[in-house]
Amino acid sequence: MTPLFGQHASARSVGLLALGLAIGCAVLLPLMRPVLPVDETRYLSVAWEMQRDGTFIVPHLNGEIYGHKPPLLFWLINLVWSVTGVSDFAGRLVAPAFGVLSVALTWWLGLALFPNRRTLGPTAALILATTGIFALYGSLTMFDTMLASATLLGVLALLRMDAGGRWTATLAFGAALAFGVLAKGPVILVHLMPLALTRPLWSLADTPGRPAAWYTRVAAAIGMALVLLSLWLIPALWLGGPEYREEVLWRQSAGRMVNAFDHARPFWFFLAVLPVLLWPWAWRPSALRSLRSAGLWRDHRARLLAIWGLSTIVLFSLISGKQVHYLIPALPAAALAMAAAPAPQRGWGPVVAALAVILPVMVWATLLSTGSAQLDGVEVVTLGPATLAVAAAIALAGVATILVATRRAPLLGWALVAPVALLVTHVSLRPALMEHFDTTRFAAELARAPDTGVAIAAYPYQGEFGFTARLTAPITVLADNELEPWINAHPGGLVVTTRDLPLAISPSGEAWLAGKRLRLFRLP
Repeated sequence: MTPLFGQHASARSVGLLALGLAIGCAVLLPLMRPVLPVDETRYLSVAWEMQRDGTFIVPHLNGEIYGHKPPLLFWLINLVWSVTGVSDFAGRLVAPAFGVLSVALTWWLGLALFPNRRTLGPTAALILATTGIFALYGSLTMFDTMLASATLLGVLALLRMDAGGRWTATLAFGAALAFGVLAKGPVILVHLMPLALTRPLWSLADTPGRPAAWYTRVAAAIGMALVLLSLWLIPALWLGGPEYREEVLWRQSAGRMVNAFDHARPFWFFLAVLPVLLWPWAWRPSALRSLRSAGLWRDHRARLLAIWGLSTIVLFSLISGKQVHYLIPALPAAALAMAAAPAPQRGWGPVVAALAVILPVMVWATLLSTGSAQLDGVEVVTLGPATLAVAAAIALAGVATILVATRRAPLLGWALVAPVALLVTHVSLRPALMEHFDTTRFAAELARAPDTGVAIAAYPYQGEFGFTARLTAPITVLADNELEPWINAHPGGLVVTTRDLPLAISPSGEAWLAGKRLRLFRLP
């Protein structure tokens, strides 16, 4: 493999660049957009209610038990808030920090797998950090980069176990399993158990030993994970009651696998989105040629990466619920495989890959600014010529930088594709995102919630205002036939709805939120 940034570049400089780009995306991208409904607003609201009400064992959302996700992210946000105070910015850095950690762990894993190829680990870290989907979702307050970190720690523990590591390696694998369950649930088993069960196919040990001894250690690790999990799960199941037990033990685990409640997709969905998932790195011809001719089953390390990545795709394809970000924990395997590809030659590939995203975004932003296109079915009125001019200038400068970098060191040009495209996208669409997804516009009114209560009607409320308005009590969610009785019973109350009220009063404020025009009424 040729040096990444010229003859005198060191592996350390490549890895530090990867970490720098990962940190840049994790910090800057959230600053360029609002807290996005419904996911980010919901998870921050759960963390806020945990802090406000002390519900650290059983999470709550809008005053009701929330069993859709485990509590680790909410705990960590509150841990950060205990130092910084309750803060939008500090809370939104917690999940992205695990994206940075995943990049560092990929570097470490590359060194462990390929000790004689010192640049492969940091190059894989650079590929992961600048894969578009990873950089984007790694900047969101979601659970996938936490799960990726747990997966990487689990793979590293399996390698230590395979090399004959002591009981501490088994304990580390059990801790990784527990970490994954607390991060996103039993789905960690999809990412780690295929490797644990197929060890005879990929073992790097000179003398692998008896299979029975290996599987005994794997079973012991699972037992350790259950012990660690029981410290939270037993009191949570007791305090949460029957509803929480059903949600945690069935609906959000086996229930999602058998019959998706959301995000149902056909079995071929992940194969169809692979070009997007691996953009821009899989767009390199050298990467595809390498994967096609690598003879995966001749090298046990390649077998490990193939089993890790392909088993994830196959198992998730069999599960009914599918989202593109479900495969993020398998991206380090793809990054390590693509890092082994021959270094690309100079050419226009990085520019083409960048323009494949930048041009459609700029065209859409232009159409939005002229009223020829809509966002969530409504027109955007804040996207003006000044925004487009700034975005166009950044796009031209970014593409020029990619071109210059490609001429000097082609892999550096590829590494800049996703950061430049994401920067242009955020600058171009920021006014539209702020106009249509910013819940803080409602915060001032909702923060002055009257003692008589707040209700919301004709809107599928999922905690969008809990954190941004720092609500001190739940919002009452009303069905259509419950609105008028609630109004009569709560004089002086506050109503949020998409419809007119059966009263001769004007709204005290109104704005778009996720394609719906919300109105705030203060009742007489």
